[in-house]
Amino acid sequence: MTVRRRRPPTLVLVAATAGLLLFALPLLGLLQRADWSHLVDDLRTPASTAAMRLSVTTSLLATALAIGLGLPLAWVLARTDIPGKAVVRALVLLPMVLPPVVGGVALLSAFSRRSPLGSWLYDALGIQLTFSRAGVVLAEAFVAMPFFVITVEAALRGLDPRYEQVAAGLGARPTQVFRRVTLPLIGPAVVAGAILIWARALGEFGATITFAGNIAGRTQTLPLAIYLQLESDPGSAVALSLVLLLVSFVVLIALRDRWLGGSPR
Repeated sequence: MTVRRRRPPTLVLVAATAGLLLFALPLLGLLQRADWSHLVDDLRTPASTAAMRLSVTTSLLATALAIGLGLPLAWVLARTDIPGKAVVRALVLLPMVLPPVVGGVALLSAFSRRSPLGSWLYDALGIQLTFSRAGVVLAEAFVAMPFFVITVEAALRGLDPRYEQVAAGLGARPTQVFRRVTLPLIGPAVVAGAILIWARALGEFGATITFAGNIAGRTQTLPLAIYLQLESDPGSAVALSLVLLLVSFVVLIALRDRWLGGSPR
């Protein structure tokens, strides 16, 4: 039986159009402001190239760090009944709703050289996280890892446990079951989560500038360079903004089947 789609009420249509314009107009304004004839030159300035190079490097390292820590964490949340699991999940998801600047202050409080842990890292191992590239990676992983954890946890919860039970019944060790059965089955979720981490890390601003600073060539990532160049070099700021806009669009296209339910008919 075919269900006929009704025309929406006029008031609903007007409100929906206004909502769409709220998203579309700023993006159209950005596209209109761009100096397309000098776009490549704006992206080739020393500050722009340094920021892009640093952003790609740190976002990839943050992605690797978040996967390495987030995959076991997602498995624990999905497959175990540890005491206080609700609290653990709340802590994992907190960076998603926490203002990034507050996250940066929290990282600063935990890892600065004035803190016990930060002081020990510097005195014993010579590691300084604040105002360093390592600090950028840590800040990006902090804000981005929850997206990976919830994606992979959902995939693990939806996985039929019989496949793992059969493998275990055939004598496979837990690590073999995870590596040869579980991981391939949740592979698409892992890839989707990794893409989300990378995109979120690439666009991170608040926690990074608070924890790692805005040092050109050292901690100045793309968003920080955009913020700084809005006053000194607006053309480069707009060009770099278009880079992040393009990345965001590509990520949405790549993940539309998982996050948007595919192309609507």
